[in-house]
Amino acid sequence: MNWISRNLPKINWFENDPKTQSKSADLWQQCPACSSGLFLKQLQNNAFVCPQCDHHLRMPVAERLTLLFGDDPSTEITLPTVPDDPLHFRDSKRYADRLKDARAKTRHRDAFRAFQGVIGSYPVVVGVMDFAFMGGSMGVAVGSGILHAAKTARETQSAFIILTASGGARMQEGILSLMQLPRTVLATNMIRDAGLPYIVVLTDPTTGGVSASFAMLGDIQLAEPGSLIGFAGQRVIEQTVREQLPEGFQRAEYLRDHGFVDRVVHRHQMVPELGLLLSYLMPASS
Repeated sequence: MNWISRNLPKINWFENDPKTQSKSADLWQQCPACSSGLFLKQLQNNAFVCPQCDHHLRMPVAERLTLLFGDDPSTEITLPTVPDDPLHFRDSKRYADRLKDARAKTRHRDAFRAFQGVIGSYPVVVGVMDFAFMGGSMGVAVGSGILHAAKTARETQSAFIILTASGGARMQEGILSLMQLPRTVLATNMIRDAGLPYIVVLTDPTTGGVSASFAMLGDIQLAEPGSLIGFAGQRVIEQTVREQLPEGFQRAEYLRDHGFVDRVVHRHQMVPELGLLLSYLMPASS
């Protein structure tokens, strides 16, 4: 028996072993842009920006909070509890089971979380969307959470900042998910009427009903480099208009060049940028 014959079964077993794959996934992550193998600890220390090509990978909520608040304390806002499965929806799987799985995976109740803290000495309420929870989709819980966070910002005279990451409205909640579009617009109007700044940070991806509502209504629209931002998918648009779309269409830089985004800001510069904007936009203390 030659060397290949002796070791081939061993190699196949090693590659297919789920325990080995799980450990490998915990230690390494592949950059989707340049395919470099990235040591997870190094990636965390670099704010989930690829050190090889500068691609901005999707960032978990916990690391996002560390980036925003640093060593300053932040307090999570308790959001309203809503019915889990109002339509008793089922496709290939019960919606109640999908929620259960997503909660077990993320250890959080839904795709939107809100926090009170300080950025650049200014009080803020920060809402963060979690793409790991059913693609950051917006249902009743997300709409109610955004409305509650906006009320908290108004009551505490804080700036309202939302970091988006979503595939759009949650199909399992049908028309109820679409009703969240006007509810979240109401939340942004509440902040504006109070004379407080509303800043949106668009991250990858921001699409569908989220981009059609609160995500594009900020006083200032920031975006992370390379983020996918749009409503319908590129293929759907091409089939509708029957034209090939330009290179970079629906990416942050394209939207900036065409007036939909104010600035594309590197993740390492996001906190200083927010602090500077708050110094311009926050009402002067009496």
